[in-house]
Amino acid sequence: MEEQIIRAEYSDIMQKSYIDYAMSVIIARALPDVRDGLKPVQRRTLYDMYELGIRYDRPYRKCARIVGDTMGKYHPHGDSSIYEALVVMAQEFKKGIALVDGHGNFGSIEGDGAAAMRYTEARLQKITQEAFLADLDKDVVDFGPNFDETEKEPLVLPAKIPNLLINGADGIAVGMVTSIPPHNLAEVIDGVKAMIKNNQISSEELMTYIKGPDFPTGGIVVNRSDLAEIYRTGQGKIRLRGKVEVEKAKGGKERLVITEIPYTMIGANIGKFLNDIAGLIESRKTADIVDISNQSSKEGIRIVLELRKGADTEQLKNLLYKKTKLEDTFGVNMLAVAGGRPETLGLRQILEYHIDFLFETTTRKYQNLLGKEERKKEVQEGLIRACDVIDLIIEILRGSRSRDQVKECLVNGATEGIRFKSERSRKRAAGLGFTEAQANAILDMRLYKLIGLEIEVLLKEHEETLANIANYTDILNNYNSMAKVIIRELDSYRKNFGRPRRTALEDADEVVLKEKKIEEMPVVFLMDRFGYVRTVEEQTYERNREAADSGNRFVLHCLNTDKVCVFTDRGKMHLLRVADVPHGKFRDKGTPLDNLCNYDSGAENFVAVYPLNDIRDTVLTFVTAQGMLKQVQGLEFDVAKRTTAATKLLEEDSVLEIHAAAENAHIVLATEEGYFLRFAVSEIPLKKKGAVGVRGIKLGPKDLVKNVYWLEGGKSPEVLYKGKQVHVGRLRTASRDTRGTKARV
Repeated sequence: MEEQIIRAEYSDIMQKSYIDYAMSVIIARALPDVRDGLKPVQRRTLYDMYELGIRYDRPYRKCARIVGDTMGKYHPHGDSSIYEALVVMAQEFKKGIALVDGHGNFGSIEGDGAAAMRYTEARLQKITQEAFLADLDKDVVDFGPNFDETEKEPLVLPAKIPNLLINGADGIAVGMVTSIPPHNLAEVIDGVKAMIKNNQISSEELMTYIKGPDFPTGGIVVNRSDLAEIYRTGQGKIRLRGKVEVEKAKGGKERLVITEIPYTMIGANIGKFLNDIAGLIESRKTADIVDISNQSSKEGIRIVLELRKGADTEQLKNLLYKKTKLEDTFGVNMLAVAGGRPETLGLRQILEYHIDFLFETTTRKYQNLLGKEERKKEVQEGLIRACDVIDLIIEILRGSRSRDQVKECLVNGATEGIRFKSERSRKRAAGLGFTEAQANAILDMRLYKLIGLEIEVLLKEHEETLANIANYTDILNNYNSMAKVIIRELDSYRKNFGRPRRTALEDADEVVLKEKKIEEMPVVFLMDRFGYVRTVEEQTYERNREAADSGNRFVLHCLNTDKVCVFTDRGKMHLLRVADVPHGKFRDKGTPLDNLCNYDSGAENFVAVYPLNDIRDTVLTFVTAQGMLKQVQGLEFDVAKRTTAATKLLEEDSVLEIHAAAENAHIVLATEEGYFLRFAVSEIPLKKKGAVGVRGIKLGPKDLVKNVYWLEGGKSPEVLYKGKQVHVGRLRTASRDTRGTKARV
């Protein structure tokens, strides 16, 4: 075969391939269909359970069997996605109504995962069987081939309730995301009924029936007035709060009990919430909480906060709403597949699509039923007529040689080859004219059907069939009649499966957290060589001055409303509020610096600590191990960030010292190889904090700056180098960026 080369633009091929892939993910995987509110994996799993006969009134079956059968027949995308979908459909804390009845460990609201599929069992819920799968045998929806064209699967389930609203949906596709909150079944059904009766009803009028989302975890929607716009556009944000109750405890104390949580807190976020409360206590945001316990069980959520006597419960509630996930936002984006393409839908549009689908499936159902009744009527009329001429039919049977010969006589009046008792009988037989269906029914009829009582039953059945035909014809030809049928079914679902609303709706004010005003007072900030920090009163420090100065690396006099700048060898500056530092007795150990700011003791070391108020109007001199120098205005470190870059470092360089030197001071750089260089601090240029700086001393290939000495205020330190004393104050003043003087050993 001759080779064919097809020339094409590579970008066009990539674009088409990616669009095809994206649409496949959007339509066939990630987004629910507006008609039944199900994603393909959910639909296929439920249909497979229906096919396997795992009904609500039958024994449970292993989930591994359901998953394997679904994957082999309909969903070849891996067992994990199928089992995950099955588990979620069984979790009542995630769905408005659970569609699967799970038996075994199907996970918990606190984020515990479900057991492996080989251990768990499942079956359909009653509502799933009645409202989603009941009419599949009546040709109400289209079927299509599965992935290998060996099976047929429904393209959509004949859902009789708007599952998209009742159970909500979430999913991430390519370039789009859907997030639909669950709603109350009874309210949604009331809304559907109202729209069937008045198809011009507005979104605002629908909200008199569908008041807002109803989350299975309860909670409170606190921006009720925003719901009208959300339901009109299909997009917006819902603010959720947990429900907090105040209970009396022993000794006049009180406790806060969280009985309902925001829907967004389901799973690992409950553990994070408890950690956040512990963090508030550790960071001294509150001292009123003395104990936290999670007493949640199958009966519901119960998180208990034990309080100090006289605690301000309202202030604590506001603190929890403001600083934890007890108040959270649920982003609404009501995106679903409608008419074969993704579309963002408002409340009214979702109900319109569902009602159209209801009328379509109901029409197909009653067309199917009408066809069956008409076929039944045809057979019944043939049998009734046959009873009137039963003697002639028996004569035809006795005179014929085969079934086909009898059938030909009954249908077409062909009497050739049939022996009759008289010519009159032959003429009567030629005029019978039964239909083919009637002839088959007559030939299949048993003799006991000729008993008088059986004939009466046949006549009664025929009357019922005629009544059914009239009823079905009326339903198909009359909108009001069909609407009554649909509403009657909806009422039965509301009665059997409806439940009271769980989520409260209100318009609450924004939480205002009143920060306790700190009374300004002077304190002494103490930091030891291990990085433990604390503050003490000035009088306490004075009484223990000698021990404080000898036992701590940094001793700073500051105000409790001040901030402290912690500079590290990695060129970072961590800002620490003095108010966050534990204040107590002199003998207290203090708190590790890591717990109070972003300092990482495993990756960096502190080299200098200054109160922010002390350096605002000064200049800081930076010295690095590779001899880089610069001066930076202290005001540059008055920033909002808790961590900022204090200087830029060369590769493998580190900050050696940071010092607020006097203008007329001199600096002495001492290297590991014994070179000493003295020059005026005024030679060091003023730079921004993001600059590297300038070279202070010329170093040998492997030499580094080891020590820095400052000559200011008449001080002239003496140092030892290899056992010999060096008077740095007597060194000759040189220029910056020179080699310096080699110490004589």
